[in-house]
Amino acid sequence: MSKNIALALIAVGILAACQPRQPEVVTTPAAVSVEPVYQGKYGAN
Repeated sequence: MSKNIALALIAVGILAACQPRQPEVVTTPAAVSVEPVYQGKYGAN
């Protein structure tokens, strides 16, 4: 009985290893924007 279970697990492992790989999806993070800088009362430093 345990020999059958072991053979079944080995067969499942071999089948899983032979499956084609799924392409990895790489997402790029959103662009970082610069915070506005306080320029004084009239906008000139």
